[in-house]
Formats: sequence, C-alpha cells, structure tokens
Amino acid sequence: MDWQTTVYFLIGLAIGVVFHEYMHGRVADMLGDHTARNAGRLTLNPIPHIDPFGTILLPLALIVFRSPFLFGYAKPVPVNPFFFKNPRRDMMLVALAGPLTNFALAFLVAMIGMVIRLAGVNPFGSANEIFVALFLIAEINVVLAFFNLIPVPPLDGSHIVEFFLPPRAQKTYESMAPYGFMVILLFLWLLGDQFFSWMSPIFRLLSVIIVGA
Repeated sequence: MDWQTTVYFLIGLAIGVVFHEYMHGRVADMLGDHTARNAGRLTLNPIPHIDPFGTILLPLALIVFRSPFLFGYAKPVPVNPFFFKNPRRDMMLVALAGPLTNFALAFLVAMIGMVIRLAGVNPFGSANEIFVALFLIAEINVVLAFFNLIPVPPLDGSHIVEFFLPPRAQKTYESMAPYGFMVILLFLWLLGDQFFSWMSPIFRLLSVIIVGA
C-alpha cells in the first residue's frame, strides 16, 4: 500500500469513525439518553472521539506491518439504556445508527464522484487522484459498516441480535463481551479474505457510480 493510498484510507477512516460514533450519540440523545451530550461526545470534532489504540496505534501498526487492509475505531460513545422508554428497541436503533451512517457516507461520497464526472471531469485523466481518493474513502466506510454489523459483543451487530433474544438468552449472549475482541480477531484470521470478498459487489457498484466503469 503506497503512501497516497494510506493517506486516503486514513482520511476515510477518520471521517467514518467520527460520524459513526456521533450518530450513535445523536440517536441516543433523540431517544432520551443525554449521556453522550453531557460527556461532550455529541460533536463532530474528532478529538473527543480519539481512542489511543483503535484510532492511532492499530492503524499505524497495520501500516508498519504492511497489512493488506487498514482498520481502526473510535472511542465508543457512552449510552445508558436506563433513560430509554423502550431499552431493547432503542438500543437496537442506536446500534443501527452507526453502520447505516457509514453506508450513507459511502454512497454520498460516490455521488460526489459521479457529479464531478458528469460535470465533465475525466476520471482517467489528470484528475484521476480525486476519483481514487473518493473511491477509497467510500470503500473504508463500507468496511466499517459491515465490520460493526458482525454479531459479536460489543459490536453493533450484537445489540441488533439482542433485540430478538429472550431476556435469559440475552444475558448469556452479553456475557461473551469480555472475549469479543479475541473472537473478532479469530474471525478475521480465519475468514478475513471471505469477509472482504463478500463486499466486492458493493465495491464494484461504488466504482460504477464514481467513474462510470
């Protein structure tokens, strides 16, 4: 991965994780939980969302070790379901807000590329780097969305699954949280290639929208 590609991915990652966490907090705030607002996390300023390991050290380590992909995450926005009128449903809505935001960002960036192309800019000419940057920013947001939908606690996907579980099964499921990170690493190690191949049709669609081919 060359330095330009790395920069584009890092820009996309920064945008993606900040908006992801912001929308978790925004939806929770709309549903009656003002914990994120009181903690100063209901902001698009990236600084309060920075996690030393997930936002800085992990991406840098992946770059240093020449990983075929880059990934990272922001500091989770605090959410207290005690303030929700319907905790099970509202936690699911808060969880959905993050990945849906990343999907929306990906297609918004793709549409920007399409508008630039339709305005007469040749995506394969001197402005090629603009289209490459837009595609990579969109791509990392798709990866963020799907990654967070993995149904392993404490990822967003687990809160969606919890909505459909009876209370006893939900508690058992939540007890996996301390081991979640190890499960996620094992998943990426065993099925990482397949995981990214599953997203190929969406990457192809983004490419068609942005460059028309």
